[in-house]
This record gives sequence, C-alpha cells and structure tokens, in this order.
Amino acid sequence: MSDLAAVRRLLAGQFPQWCDLPLSPVASAGTDNAIYRLGDDMCLRLPRRPEAADQVEKECRWLPALAPLPLAVPKPLGQGAPAEGFPWPWAVFSWIEGETASLDRLDDPLEAAATLARFIAALQAVDVTGGPPSGPQNHFRGVPLAQMDRRTRRAIANLAGEIDVQAAGAVWEAALAAPRCAAAPVWVHGDIQPGNLLARDGRIAAVIDFGLLGVGDPACDLTVAWMLLPAEARPAFRAVLAVDDATWLRGCGWALYAGVIALDYYRDSNPLLSNMCRRAITEVLADFSA
Repeated sequence: MSDLAAVRRLLAGQFPQWCDLPLSPVASAGTDNAIYRLGDDMCLRLPRRPEAADQVEKECRWLPALAPLPLAVPKPLGQGAPAEGFPWPWAVFSWIEGETASLDRLDDPLEAAATLARFIAALQAVDVTGGPPSGPQNHFRGVPLAQMDRRTRRAIANLAGEIDVQAAGAVWEAALAAPRCAAAPVWVHGDIQPGNLLARDGRIAAVIDFGLLGVGDPACDLTVAWMLLPAEARPAFRAVLAVDDATWLRGCGWALYAGVIALDYYRDSNPLLSNMCRRAITEVLADFSA
C-alpha cells in the first residue's frame, strides 16, 4: 500500500485516536514491510508481500515476551486487521530514533562488537517455551545448514564472474562439514545485519525487524560478524559470546548463504542490500583464506 491517503484511512478505521497525527513514508532498503512514521514516537509496518504477512502477528505476540534486552527493540502498540483493500495484518510499533548502522557511524568497532554479542547472548537466554521453531515461518533461519545446500550452490553458480565461486564453494563445503548444533535450540533474530540495526551517537542503539524470529541454531545470528564488523573486531565479538569452532564455522556458512542468496536476487534491484552482501561475501572469503 503506497497511497498515503489509503494508509491514513486504514489507520483511521482501526486506531482513530492516532489518525490525525503526522504520517509519512520511511525510506528503507527492506523488502518485507513498508514503514510509515506516525507522529513523533510511533510507526506503522505494513507487509509488502504474502510471505511477510505472518511476521507482524509474530512480532506482536513475541516481542513483549523477549523484553528486557540490552538494546532497544520495537514495542507493539496495536495490531491492525485487513481492511480498506489491504489484505494482510499490520501493526503500530514504537518509533526508535537512529540511523542505519554502518562502520562510518560507529565510533569504536570493538565496542560495537561487544554490544552486539551481549545482545545476542541475552536473546539466547530467553525461555523458548512455545516459541516458533525455525523453518518456513522464518525463511529457515536457524535450521541445520544442510537444508540450505541446494539454494546456496545455485546462487554461488549464478554469481560466476562476480565472486570467486571456487573459494565460495570451499567455504560452503567446510561449513556443511562442521558438526551440527548439539545444544538446545535458542531464540534467533534471524536477520541481524546493518539494515536492521540502528546507530545513535556513534554506538549501536537498537535492533529492529524481528520478522524472521524463531527458535533454532544460534549460528545464524553470527552473520553480523561478517556483514558489519571489520576483521579486527570479530575476535571480540566471538569472545563475548564464547562461540566454539563448530558454531563459528556454521555462522560463517550462514553469512555466506545470506550474502549469495540476496546478491543473486537483488543485485539489479536493491543497490544498498547488494553492496552489503558483497561486503559479507568478501569478508567471509578473506577470513577463510587467512
């Protein structure tokens, strides 16, 4: 729904107490939801495609159960129903000030690495009882890595001429060979990457977009180590989380998977996301060859 007047009608029909507040679209490289800022301290999230329709309901159900966490996360303020020609559930969330995280917006990469690691550790410590298992509902983030084999190999092959496919294949083989997760499954955000992190005053301030939330292998949330952090900050990130060799190698595989899948799909349509993916692939291959 891109028509601002239609969005306002949707809001007025279900949350009339907020319908007179300023409403404006928010530019985003995200692909699942359209975001509208509402007043000074709220925002609307409206799914853009059927695959994202269940994410809003999941966030409204589970985000309150995850609190408190050491970084700010969105708070659900109201869940909307399909109406005014809009076919899916939608919601009003708290607005969190900040800019999309990037290295040039962070004063100290080592501090950022420790901050992210503490957030992930806190998320993993939350009771998972009743939580949605990793699988189709969260795009398979947190499932055994072997389930992503066919898609990953196809994406690597499709990127011939853009990346070192031989090196990427070797990393993927090594990640697949790592021992599977033997520990109990934990909460995973599923998409911790720069576009879902907010920076403020030179530091990581918030984690947003929990649409791929699930319960599974913690290795998938290590992808941020390659998607955002420089090589010199990754040891600090790993140390705070006390990640063993097998989990780290699976995390490397998840970062490669995320990079090649998204680059293959979005390289002509989403430059910001494509550049992030290229960086992740470069960092993964550099670490593996070091």
